[in-house]
Amino acid sequence: MDIDAWVWWLIGAVGLGIPLVLTAMPEFGMFSAGAVAGAVTAALGFGIVPQVIVFVVVSVALVAVVRPIAARHRDGSPRLTSGIDALKGRQAVVLERVDGSGGGRIKLAGEIWSARALDTEQTFEPGEQVDVVDIDGATAVVM
Repeated sequence: MDIDAWVWWLIGAVGLGIPLVLTAMPEFGMFSAGAVAGAVTAALGFGIVPQVIVFVVVSVALVAVVRPIAARHRDGSPRLTSGIDALKGRQAVVLERVDGSGGGRIKLAGEIWSARALDTEQTFEPGEQVDVVDIDGATAVVM
């Protein structure tokens, strides 16, 4: 029994799909799609040279086009911040007068923090809203 070329291409596509699932490397999926394109070329009756050319062109095109797009989306995704970094940029309410020398108190994220003003000339009175620009040890730097 002689197996048609398109069946071999589909077997190759499945074979390339297995490492995709096991390693989560999308390049294997792109090569698998190239093998499917090779199978379609074989099913249409083209010879081995056009089949290989279609496989290579589709695989390389997918790697060249899809990979940079995926990288851009991965790099552009928002990062989750936690701890001190999550407090930077938040607003707080002044509880005790805050100035550049420290000693003041603010309510930040439901907790009471010692605070000092970023600008040593600036003061904030109780009840005012301030923005947290940095955390210096256990002191919030506000403006």
